Amino acid sequence: MRPTHTVLAVLVAAVWGVNFTVIEIGLDHFPPLLFSALRFLVAALPAVFFVGRPKVAWKWIVAVGLVLGVAKFGLLFIGMDAGMPAGLSSLVLQIQAVFTALIAITFLGERLTGVRLLGMAVALCGVCLAAVDEGGAGPLGAFALVIAAAACWGLSNVLTRKASPPDALNFMVWVSTVPVLPLLGLSLLTEGPSRDLAALRALDWQGAGVVVYVAWITTVFGFGAWGWLLHRHPASTVAPFSLLVPVFGMSSAAVFLGESISPLRWGAAALLVGGVGLTSLATGKSRSARVHLADVPAPGQVKEPA
Repeated sequence: MRPTHTVLAVLVAAVWGVNFTVIEIGLDHFPPLLFSALRFLVAALPAVFFVGRPKVAWKWIVAVGLVLGVAKFGLLFIGMDAGMPAGLSSLVLQIQAVFTALIAITFLGERLTGVRLLGMAVALCGVCLAAVDEGGAGPLGAFALVIAAAACWGLSNVLTRKASPPDALNFMVWVSTVPVLPLLGLSLLTEGPSRDLAALRALDWQGAGVVVYVAWITTVFGFGAWGWLLHRHPASTVAPFSLLVPVFGMSSAAVFLGESISPLRWGAAALLVGGVGLTSLATGKSRSARVHLADVPAPGQVKEPA
């Protein structure tokens, strides 16, 4: 990989990692479900008019939009709003790789190798260690919501694999159109029209900036650049860079939000990242070297060619 391509891969990991800190800041401006709806609205518009028609069946766009957009991001934003720290969220979400593997083994008939099993066990130990650390400092209910978000992310990964979109950016832009109305409806029902209107009326430059970041920088630039890299390099070369996401996530939360990183959390990070690496990279060794854009990892995800 050329040095400029390496810099781009690290930049994407940094963008995805810092995203958790930006989300934390955004939750000071918006209720969680409204914030998530705005994220997808801005990601979809006006990009949907420039990426062309969907290149996969609508059933896959709707399915991934509901599971990833409504369930995964809704649970993540609610969990962070309920007290889950940004840095820890960026780390714990890595367990989605284990959920992805388990769902793929169950429904797609993928093989459970000894290395993958070891990777899952190591990653789960990391989650348990993170839970012990969070249990002493924050609400375990919020921790559980982020774990549920990771499970939904795993399901959406398998649905995306089944959809096999030839253009990941096109797919993600169209997927972003699906969650907007469901999230707005849920926000009105659970967060209330008065709270939503108050947040929109109080919109300032910082609030607008965080929405633009999570929509255009994280989604449009992040997925576009990652897909560009996968066009030019083997997935096994590009994918490991996503293991840097929790490093940037925890570091940015410490710098900008003042979050402390305890020795337990460092230990959890080492176990989770190591376990995810084993689980994901072992998957690549058991499959062909053919690369699909459907295998573009989401933030924090390590995936190999299907």
